[in-house]
Amino acid sequence: MPSNIAITTLRTRSGLKWAAPAMLLSVPYLFAASYVSTLVDGGASKWLYVVFFVCIWNALKFLANGLVCMGLLARVRVHERRLQRSAAEAPTVRANEQLVDA
Repeated sequence: MPSNIAITTLRTRSGLKWAAPAMLLSVPYLFAASYVSTLVDGGASKWLYVVFFVCIWNALKFLANGLVCMGLLARVRVHERRLQRSAAEAPTVRANEQLVDA
């Protein structure tokens, strides 16, 4: 399904920053579910409930994925900041110098 492809893409490092805005994709899914429910209540085929449940499921997937990815993004940024700090504190060795234990 296209929603699974989108969620997989959002789980990459470059996609994590787009997870929170992607949570907004749940709004059209919820609107579509509401519309389909109205159609069924108005006399349309009961088979449209399958579309209703798929829309609800995709909306929940995007909401849950957004929350999880925000936590992952925070963890990745903390890790990257630690790496930058440790790289800045590491001793630099020039080509003609050697580290010697005194």
